[in-house]
Amino acid sequence: MSQSLGRALGLLIELGEGPRNLDELAAHAGVHKTTVLRLLRTLEEERFVHRDGEHRFHLGARVFALAGAALEQRGVRDIAAPHLARLNEATGQTVHLGVYEGGAVVYLDKYDSRHAIRMYSRVGLAMPLHATAIAKVLLADLPEPGRRRVAAEIEYTRFTEHTLTGPRALLDELDRVATRGYALDDAEHEAFIRCVAAPVRDASGRVVAAVSVSVPEVLLGRDEVLGLLPELLATTRAISADCGHTAGDDEGAAENREQ
Repeated sequence: MSQSLGRALGLLIELGEGPRNLDELAAHAGVHKTTVLRLLRTLEEERFVHRDGEHRFHLGARVFALAGAALEQRGVRDIAAPHLARLNEATGQTVHLGVYEGGAVVYLDKYDSRHAIRMYSRVGLAMPLHATAIAKVLLADLPEPGRRRVAAEIEYTRFTEHTLTGPRALLDELDRVATRGYALDDAEHEAFIRCVAAPVRDASGRVVAAVSVSVPEVLLGRDEVLGLLPELLATTRAISADCGHTAGDDEGAAENREQ
């Protein structure tokens, strides 16, 4: 990747976190303001960024258009949409669809809870590989060498007292997830949130996405979150069927509730 392209992409990523002025962007990029301004002007000409009346830069309309096109090109999102909507309606809880690509697990779709307490998450946001239920489901489908490689490369940020803190703990957890057919985020990313996730498979049986239901602790306890598992599994099986998958032994383990 060229240096200029890398810097321009870095500016767009930073603006994805919120509006920034020139000084802030230059400090983030670690280069002189004139260099950043030159890149911003090019991005502005192509409508990737725009500048407001207070000289703060924002993501531009071209980014939104590309984001929409990218989502439209992801077939599993469209296939899953009606099933996710029904799961959200049935449980009243936050529902996410996530995929693994380019070494990151990202949210592809989200349906908000009907309750006042909302999760901070958004479509396109990368999630911690060691501390989220969706990531565990997706990583558990990797071949063993792939699992070990990913586990060795993760920065094990400790978000809560329950967060997994090393490769061995994560690999053991991925073995359990692969065996039982679902994953639990047991207040590992946010101390007051639990999530349960299950895989979506394509015609080959490969896991192409995962669906999770996330619940604040003040609404449901651990056992009650696991009690949502039958509805979650029914949803992921329906999505998988629409993706061409024929249910078999690869999903049977998920019937066994975690003890």
